[in-house]
Amino acid sequence: MNQEYEQQDGQDSAEDDAEATRRDAGDAESSRASRGWWDRNADEYQSEHGAFLGDDRFVWGPEGLDEAEAELLGPAGSLKGRDVLEIGAGAAQCSRWLAAQGARPVALDLSHRQLQHALRIGGGVPLVEADAGALPFRDGSFDLACSAYGAVPFVADPVRVFREVRRVLRPGGRWVFSVTHPIRWAFPDEPGPEGLSVAASYFDRTPYVEQDEQGRAVYVEHHRTLGDRVRDVVAGGFRLVDLVEPEWPAWNSQEWGGWSPLRGNLIPGTAIFVCERQD
Repeated sequence: MNQEYEQQDGQDSAEDDAEATRRDAGDAESSRASRGWWDRNADEYQSEHGAFLGDDRFVWGPEGLDEAEAELLGPAGSLKGRDVLEIGAGAAQCSRWLAAQGARPVALDLSHRQLQHALRIGGGVPLVEADAGALPFRDGSFDLACSAYGAVPFVADPVRVFREVRRVLRPGGRWVFSVTHPIRWAFPDEPGPEGLSVAASYFDRTPYVEQDEQGRAVYVEHHRTLGDRVRDVVAGGFRLVDLVEPEWPAWNSQEWGGWSPLRGNLIPGTAIFVCERQD
């Protein structure tokens, strides 16, 4: 076991007594909440989902769509020698897969604890702890950027993130990211039949916030409609090439939070935006 990794037991779980609400939450509060939440929950997340994610597999979401099959970053063989930035990398599973294809990935995450899990697994991928809204790289450092449910759902100002991604990409660079499908915000986050009835307005963009007894956010997630996401992509300096809504495959019997075969066969759970830098 890597000396820099040590299991965190007996942590104070601020979210145990958290109150769920819908209220405004800005950039700084959202970033602070996300860093704290992922630092506290990285161990549980990797324990619960590590087998599904694998150590060196590129999965776009709970449906199990694999980049080896989807080729959203480019055709097989085209990744060799390419500089790739993974944003919200967690334990860098996707970056390890990219390295195996001959790419030169860099795995970036806000959470120190998630990156400790990347160290635990190993593989030699460069790791960077930083905020997606302030990327610590020179202009034009990468050919491709990707994010599988990382960063984008948790930031108050996605256009700021997209502009940073555009800045560090080379001309013609591709940016592919996946998020919870926006339509899911109208339904309860439940995998069973109770999650099939509309419970909220799809058009209510008020963030979902879990806060402690002092009213401090310990978890924040931001909703954008499908149209909002497209407009954000364009405002960030990109052209939308494709929008992928993975169907639930017959082989996947696993529930993951509100994602399940029951719901996945009826409504989309993930949206993947394939973008290219506008020059």
